[in-house]
Amino acid sequence: MTEPPSETLRRRWLAELLPDVAFDGWTEAAARLAAGRAGLSEGEQALAAPQGVVNLIDAFFDEAEAAARASLAGLDMSGMRVPDKVKAGVLAWLEALAPNREAVRRAASRGFLPWSAGPAVQRTWKVADMVWTAAGDASEDYNRYSKRGLLAAVLPAIVLYWADNPAPEDLDGFIQRRLANVSGIGQRAGKLVRPVLERFGKR
Repeated sequence: MTEPPSETLRRRWLAELLPDVAFDGWTEAAARLAAGRAGLSEGEQALAAPQGVVNLIDAFFDEAEAAARASLAGLDMSGMRVPDKVKAGVLAWLEALAPNREAVRRAASRGFLPWSAGPAVQRTWKVADMVWTAAGDASEDYNRYSKRGLLAAVLPAIVLYWADNPAPEDLDGFIQRRLANVSGIGQRAGKLVRPVLERFGKR
């Protein structure tokens, strides 16, 4: 399938920008300089990223998500427990991000700003959906949203811990504890929510 021109331009722009992000952050000023080096006209910039840096951050995380999805597709998880499948998905995503750890840290810092919170939440939800889909979850009821919502809620803490480059065994244990916590919450929430949804469903 042919890549749309906007995506081709965005990839070119992002490749020029990423080396500077570690030092200058995800700023419009850094993006303008990178666009100049990439030889993008103002029209091409508007086509590639109409919202500026927000679109470039999205593209950065989309590429990591695609890489993680491809990695998980080649992993035999048939004999794994569900929590281990989810952990494998999170680790595959972090591995895809690892070459640009400081860029992730910079993006996370933008996520705490009011004008960046919305896009950050959407990106986190997309990652949670990718992880659960790779784990084989195909539910369409409230379970689909509760699973993804609970995972999305702990992903920021996992990313911030991972950004400090912990030892692999420490990261593994941290993720496992976070997932165990939300699993318990999900089970308790399910007992409360299921009767309500079933009642409305009958109506």
